[in-house]
Amino acid sequence: MNEPDPQLASEGDINLSPRRAAWEREHVDAGTRLWLHEDAKAFLHQSLSTPCCDALVGAHGIYLEDVAGRRIMDFHGNCVHQVGYGHPRVVAAIKAQLDTLPFCPRRYTNRAAIDLARRLGELAPGDLKKVLFCPGGTTAIGIALKLARIATGRHKTISLWDSFHGASLDAISIGGEAMFRDGLGPLLPGALHAPPFDPHHCPHGCAGRCDLRCAGAIEELLAREGDVGAVVIETVRSTDVQVPPVEYFRRIRAACDRHGVLLVLDEIPIGLGRTGRFFAFEHYAIEPDIVVLGKGLGGGIVPLAAVIAREGLDVAKDKSLGHYTHEKSPVGCAAALATLDVIAEERLVERAQVLGKRAHGHLDELKARHPLVGEVRSLGLLLGIELVTDRAAMTPACAAAESVMYRALSRGLNFKVGQGNVLTLSPPLIITEAELDRAFTILDEALGFVGREKFP
Repeated sequence: MNEPDPQLASEGDINLSPRRAAWEREHVDAGTRLWLHEDAKAFLHQSLSTPCCDALVGAHGIYLEDVAGRRIMDFHGNCVHQVGYGHPRVVAAIKAQLDTLPFCPRRYTNRAAIDLARRLGELAPGDLKKVLFCPGGTTAIGIALKLARIATGRHKTISLWDSFHGASLDAISIGGEAMFRDGLGPLLPGALHAPPFDPHHCPHGCAGRCDLRCAGAIEELLAREGDVGAVVIETVRSTDVQVPPVEYFRRIRAACDRHGVLLVLDEIPIGLGRTGRFFAFEHYAIEPDIVVLGKGLGGGIVPLAAVIAREGLDVAKDKSLGHYTHEKSPVGCAAALATLDVIAEERLVERAQVLGKRAHGHLDELKARHPLVGEVRSLGLLLGIELVTDRAAMTPACAAAESVMYRALSRGLNFKVGQGNVLTLSPPLIITEAELDRAFTILDEALGFVGREKFP
């Protein structure tokens, strides 16, 4: 197998790969091909999406339904489906809001927006009480960057290589994935980068024996630059489920405090209970100055994101931090309120803890059974399986990861490949034990099939 470029596959599978074409030849029927042809003709082409590989006609609970009638367990979902697809409570809230106040012009407020802002402030610890809404996570990151500049008077940021914070020019400036940055010319000035937490591929030579030199690199940058305004980090890097130890964030929080720097945590794909806590940073006994939520906040239906900041950062009354047309969308806020109700009343945070332990048991079994599996990582129902050609060297097996993904997809399980060789699994938090077990049965078969190709 030819290995795909892991830099090009850092954020997901590449839609131009030969394996994608082979999968389509075998699994896409004539009716679907017509849809795909129309899609490819109508949309600008871009990596990771158009052209697409299949077409959907339904999404319910944990399942997608394609044009050919196949039901697919969705362990990808772009991380919007914490409460599953089409949750009746969320749908009912949206319909009720549409009947009364479908839109709210910017100079007005509305009950749903007020209630959602207050509710998020109550859920967040400490003095994280001030909120702004916008249509998506990328725009929320932009708001956080602007607020940090205004509050500190500094424009420099420190973020991490291999990180993803969105696809706009400001977000890719602090992001660290080559496929989003290369060839686009000048980005934001002052966007500094440090190595991420990644013990097996550490540029400092940790080689699995982590001594947190990655945290030390951030400390050194803060001390050397002297005029950094914000450190922006994904609490857990969702593309390959890198889960730092508690000391990592304690050191960074302390360093930010020493230098008067804001700590901004990006929890757009992993918040709302996925990790077994409502906010992932609660695992680390620290509080950021700003946290950003998105994706699943609108219940997997309405695009919505939130910036939650400390009360002391309410310092921009004469500036427009967001100024987005739908920033107080009554429909989006109604969907989010219903989503928070579902998470609370169905105890989905606790469910992510319980099912996360069950899932990690399955992960350990896969590692014991399949030489392709170099390492497994999880936090709640955020799961990662790193595939390697050599466990001792942890050499990425990118071709195998792509093959496993398509083998599983052909058997009804959809998930993402991150950083080129990590199977990243994000099931809806409403999933049953039986459905979770069935997904791992599919994974076990796919790993065995591809493993026999590589390890006869």
